[in-house]
Amino acid sequence: MNRIEKCFEELKAQNRKALITFITAGDPDMDTTEKTVLEMFDNGADIVELGVPFSDPIAEGVTIQKSSLRSLKNGTTLDKIFAAVDKIRSKTNKPLILMMYINTIFAYGTEKFFGVCKEKGIDGVIVPDMPYEERDEILPYAEKYGIININLVSPASKELIKTIAADSKGFLYCVSSNGVTGVRSEFSTNFDEFFGMIKVHASCPFCVGFGISSPEQAKRMSEYCDGVIVGSAVVRIMEEHGSAAPAEVGKFTKSLSAFKDTM
Repeated sequence: MNRIEKCFEELKAQNRKALITFITAGDPDMDTTEKTVLEMFDNGADIVELGVPFSDPIAEGVTIQKSSLRSLKNGTTLDKIFAAVDKIRSKTNKPLILMMYINTIFAYGTEKFFGVCKEKGIDGVIVPDMPYEERDEILPYAEKYGIININLVSPASKELIKTIAADSKGFLYCVSSNGVTGVRSEFSTNFDEFFGMIKVHASCPFCVGFGISSPEQAKRMSEYCDGVIVGSAVVRIMEEHGSAAPAEVGKFTKSLSAFKDTM
């Protein structure tokens, strides 16, 4: 069983929901990335997404765009990220996901990429610029090596919501609002309608991301689904504190995870 599936199985048995956090790998450096991932796990994160920096991250807001550019300027490569995952894996067995753009996979070599993911201990990938209809570009290789391709669905997906929800594994990434990532003070989506449709058709757990930035928002959004995903708010702490960020991110993660104890 993939670590992602095992994680949700264990959480369900405990009547708890998932906290998934995100950072951009290599921002400000790979050593800080490794420390921050472990701090997040130690303070309540169940799954961590490592963002693979890309020169044109079209799904990202300004905060993550800037972190991606900082990471690239520092010389971050996919091989360096895999080396960091090696070190992280020596200290934790919790699920790790790469969030990345499709051209990075193609440039590395699709089969080679998924083979190295298996070797290093990556459990899933999220590819936000890959349309659902084009998933066969990577799906056969992902399945061959036991890596879960995490589908995304947004309010704009409309009629496709039913199909995507029914054809997902690991967890379904539910985008809270149309647009790019980033901290939001409020949401305009009709969540009862959005999650109502997903709940009927989902074949796996479903989690919500894009814009969640506080413990209060995490608690409120967790009422609709099986977990919450927090990214830009964490990356903002990384930008503010640099190499001193791991402890600060740990504190923030602990505050976010409080919602899991109120279920």
